[in-house]
Amino acid sequence: MESEQISGEKESVICISDLYKSFGDLHVLKGVNLDIYKGENLVVLGRSGTGKSVLINILSGLLKPDSGTVMVLGEKVDHLTQKALDALRLHIGFSFQSSALYDSMNVRQNLEFPLTMNVKNLTKMQIKEAVEEALNAVGLIDKMNQMPSDLSGGQRKRIGIARTLILKPQIMLYDEPTSGLDPITCYEINQLIRDVQKKYNTSSIIITHDLTCAKETGDRIAMLFDGMFIKTGTFDEVFADSDERIQSFYNYNFTK
Repeated sequence: MESEQISGEKESVICISDLYKSFGDLHVLKGVNLDIYKGENLVVLGRSGTGKSVLINILSGLLKPDSGTVMVLGEKVDHLTQKALDALRLHIGFSFQSSALYDSMNVRQNLEFPLTMNVKNLTKMQIKEAVEEALNAVGLIDKMNQMPSDLSGGQRKRIGIARTLILKPQIMLYDEPTSGLDPITCYEINQLIRDVQKKYNTSSIIITHDLTCAKETGDRIAMLFDGMFIKTGTFDEVFADSDERIQSFYNYNFTK
């Protein structure tokens, strides 16, 4: 069910219809239906093992669904050739839980790498300007020449987001963006996710079990339980529901 605040007139950038995925006898996704609209942050909430990460791996073409339809930017993901999938992925930014920085490269080199690999015929000045813009966007221009090992966990997370932003993606996929971070750094990452949405007009899926992150970053919340979305809406709409599964999740996870 869709939030009443989201109109059918809005442009969908991701359409998921009747999606199923199993691994042997383990049925992970059991008929998932969801639209993600242009310019919105959608938070997917659920306990560990409910299929959150499987969902975004299917969206990015890393896994194939057993059945159902997944449309991303008008393309049916599992029907694309490898070349077409690679082209689509240039429009999708993936912020990994681990930040996934190359330890042997400094910050500047980490940001240059996806740019030079995917965009041809750039001048040195264009590359320099793109790196500086991305680092300014995450507030870490002064860390350009540092190694990842010299950065805090929150700084590595920010640099990982900057490296994703350097290709100007239309869609951002955040996998547990606040996991393992202290409360102050969590607040900073949540604000950064909102800043990225506003500055780059991204459409984002934020995978998390952190309800503070969900409340602060999500325009809409989708609660995943036992392989299906059982409630979508604003944060207040979702957690006003008397469903025992939703209330149990709230009571177990929420911290101010």
